[in-house]
Amino acid sequence: LASCTVQKPLYTWDKYDVTSYNYLKNSDEKSTQALIETYQNIIEKQQGSRGVVPPGVYADYGFILLQDNKTEEGKAMLLKEVELYPESKTFIDRILKMIEK
Repeated sequence: LASCTVQKPLYTWDKYDVTSYNYLKNSDEKSTQALIETYQNIIEKQQGSRGVVPPGVYADYGFILLQDNKTEEGKAMLLKEVELYPESKTFIDRILKMIEK
């Protein structure tokens, strides 16, 4: 039987759609900072039914941090992506090898 209740989404995305669009469109300090804050909100305040960060968020956040010369923080986020989503290991390992050079 179908229910009239609304199901809770698997993940919550905060303002990801707007901030990622602005980042891609503008690629300036303001849009980068807004995207970083959005990633932090997604990670800290995840209210989806799975209770975990959506796939790719740690990886994308880590990559943004690497571009912002925050190497250690970026690596930590990339490793969290692999920990939570082991299928991303091949891709993440390539990124880690590139920054080791």
